[in-house]
This record gives sequence, C-alpha cells and structure tokens, in this order.
Amino acid sequence: MIRIGLADDHKLFAKGIEGILEEEDDLLVVGVFPNGQELCDYIAENEIDVVLTDLNMPILDGFGVLDHCKKKHPHLKVVVLSMYDEEKIYKKCISQKADAFILKDADPDELIFTIHEVFEGRHVLNFDRVKKQAIQGAYFDAFRMKYKLSRRETEIIQLIKDGIQNTEIAQMLNLSKQTVETHRKNIHLKLQISSRIELVNKAHEMNL
Repeated sequence: MIRIGLADDHKLFAKGIEGILEEEDDLLVVGVFPNGQELCDYIAENEIDVVLTDLNMPILDGFGVLDHCKKKHPHLKVVVLSMYDEEKIYKKCISQKADAFILKDADPDELIFTIHEVFEGRHVLNFDRVKKQAIQGAYFDAFRMKYKLSRRETEIIQLIKDGIQNTEIAQMLNLSKQTVETHRKNIHLKLQISSRIELVNKAHEMNL
C-alpha cells in the first residue's frame, strides 16, 4: 500500500484528487492539507511514502515542502503538481530534488502512473515524459533492451536531454560526478555516438 499525503489549498481540486486515488487498491490518501506546514507537521509524526504538493499555498508553499522533505525526510518521494508549464518553475523543482513534476490538467492515469514510478525509485521530471511513457511504454522498453541500457542510464539520458549538467545530475541522483561521467561513457558506447547532440537525438527517438 502506498501512503500519500496531499497539500493543496484548493479544496475542490484536492477532494477530486483524493477521490481518484482512493479508487486504486494500492493507494491510500492518509491526509489532505490546505497548506504545506500542516503536511510537514503530519509527516513529523506519521509514516508516509509519497507527497503530492501544490506550489502556490499559504503559510508554506510547495518549494518549502520540497526543501523540508528532502532535508528532514530524504526517503520521501515528492511529486509537484503545477498549473504552470514554465521552464523556470520546472528547473527550480529539479534543483530542489523533486522526484516528479506533473501538470494539474494531466489525465488521472498519468498521475497514478507517476506515483507508482516515484514509489519504485524512478524520477518523472519531464512533464512531457509522463504521457509518452504511459502510452508508448512498450516501445520504450524495447528500445532500452535493444541497446542494453539500464534504468539508471535511461534516467541520465533523460536528464541530459533536459539540459541538466553532470554536476547537477550527480546531486539529483545522489551519485558522484565521476560515476555520472562513467555512465555517460557507457551510454555513448552502447548507442555508438560521440556527442551530446547525438545523445539528445537518440533521446527523442526513444520518446524520453
């Protein structure tokens, strides 16, 4: 059972999300909170697996929730729900180590898919990636197997495609910079490429 805490000051939206998630046998919404502070107070005293947080909230906003969770409860997975499809917001979420970023107008299946992904230790950091993975997952897995790419390698490919540098990737994935560079060398060998541009083109081909 995946235990979920939701912070959003829009009551109708929050109740709608709660209802969608409660229909899933393996998802349990343990609390719905009108601001980030109440969510953080709950986390301090109760067990939880995944946090869903809005960005714009009173008292403590979503960025505050991210900061608190990653410093005090690094095992928690944090999914950011945003109304804004903006690069600067997306990059700020990445810099604060969000596990996933999804738009509020996403289909329910995409949200459920994202929750399962982060619970299993994967990141969904490109808001275009969720739909592509949900719909074209079979094609993606076939491509990954063809080139014998590990999950970690495909994760790094996706982050490189998004313009993230090695140092930032290392911080986000809790790896050393040297380990990331080794992964990149292995990726280049497996894909038979020699440049970042070729890697980005392959990422598009893989629907990352």
